[in-house]
Amino acid sequence: MGTAAKTERFELRLYPGILDDVDAWRGQQADIPSRAEAVRRLIEAALVTPKEREIRFSDGEKLITLMLCELYKHLQMKSEIDPSFVEATIHRGHLWALGWEYDGIFHGHESGKDKRYEVLKFLDMWSFIERGYGKLSKKDKDRIAAEADPFGKHVVFTGFDGNYEGEYLGIAGFLINELKRFSEFRGRDLNSHCPLASAYRRMFKVFEPICNNLIGQELGASQIIDILKAKGYPK
Repeated sequence: MGTAAKTERFELRLYPGILDDVDAWRGQQADIPSRAEAVRRLIEAALVTPKEREIRFSDGEKLITLMLCELYKHLQMKSEIDPSFVEATIHRGHLWALGWEYDGIFHGHESGKDKRYEVLKFLDMWSFIERGYGKLSKKDKDRIAAEADPFGKHVVFTGFDGNYEGEYLGIAGFLINELKRFSEFRGRDLNSHCPLASAYRRMFKVFEPICNNLIGQELGASQIIDILKAKGYPK
């Protein structure tokens, strides 16, 4: 990518904080590139697929890893990681093979802060909705089913789409199953099989001002109806 002719131009505006980060990064490079070149390199690095990312170990990390491999073999510990394979990649200089063999570890991916925050908001919202709905009378539930149709007949958090919202689904699963948050959702199949993040955003816009005024109370039928109706596409 770096050897191709650079023929395309486009204007890019950055927040001051991001520009400071770019300047700090380029100041750490041996040739101290210009801002434009630094941004170009960062873009190219971001576009590299996980399996193409170069895996690097310092000499100290190689030594520690090899010692751990020896310990694993000596203790005959059972693991999905093959210590002999790891040793071979280090001794023969084929660290790239670790990314191919253990792509679940060397995936080069970290969930974005914005998505983590969104998932937390959505889970919190649905916790309020389900808890409030569960305390309503049958009459109120029938009213919700009628007035918030078709979303008022099955008032439960159904998760995120596994194909198009995999990162949201992964964050939710980790929060619920590993961090033991929102235990009311544990044990559910959270693959909704249809994208729902946009719908949850619309719902949250209605929920947030309501929640800010809830003091020691649960959501009522009218409030739940308003929130659920926002799930549909705007007319």
